[in-house]
Amino acid sequence: MKLPDMFDLTDQVAIVTGGATHLGKAMATGLAELGATTVIASRRRQLCEDVAAEMRSNGLNCTGLRCDATSEAEVNALINDVIAQFGQLNVMVCNAGGVAVPATYIPNGDIEEFTSTLEINVRGTYLCANEAAKVMVPQGSGAIITIGSIHGSLTNDKRFYEGLSFNRGGSAYQTAKAGIINFTRYLAMELGEHGITANCISPGQIPKPGTEPIFLERASKLNALSRNGVADDLKGAVALLASPAGSWITGQNVIVDGGWSIW
Repeated sequence: MKLPDMFDLTDQVAIVTGGATHLGKAMATGLAELGATTVIASRRRQLCEDVAAEMRSNGLNCTGLRCDATSEAEVNALINDVIAQFGQLNVMVCNAGGVAVPATYIPNGDIEEFTSTLEINVRGTYLCANEAAKVMVPQGSGAIITIGSIHGSLTNDKRFYEGLSFNRGGSAYQTAKAGIINFTRYLAMELGEHGITANCISPGQIPKPGTEPIFLERASKLNALSRNGVADDLKGAVALLASPAGSWITGQNVIVDGGWSIW
């Protein structure tokens, strides 16, 4: 197979949870640009539908569906809707996550913040991967992609955030992302015999629009490439792991951080 053909996702169906904003939107767009029928899912129905309409206006095949990734019933309904409409599911990007409430820090931690952050990250990833696997195992193929963070394997240096209004992740976020990385290795072990790959993408600092300038300046100086990441920097990684080009890659944590983690 020629290399361009190895990245062709024509006739493939992909779901991206948390796919209406920032990193999720970029990955959903990338998959659609490669030819996949892409379903963006989020708790905000109208936003999903608006983003899907925007993508369709650019010639991409995209649908928006509401789903709370922490609800087993809603994740099950999402998968059932996709199968009813398209007859298959080839790529599941478990992107929904984040910090549920403002982070707290030990010794003044808040157990509610800790458990709610685990819920939105780890529970959501588990439910989406589990429900996707129920479809992919009978198919004998599929790609499950989870989203970790460099802070799933590196601590979050609090000195970097001194004087910033940015809310750095605390123990809950780092614990959740570390759990997702190892959960992905488990998925690869469990599902490999069924022709299903499972890999994690761990982004570095990719600021959202409107991030304060001092944060951008500091972040750009702390990675090897001396620039801030942008959401589109994840397109290459998701394209590789979702396509035949990555069919012999599984159980890996792919770090996309501009070299932040090499120091």
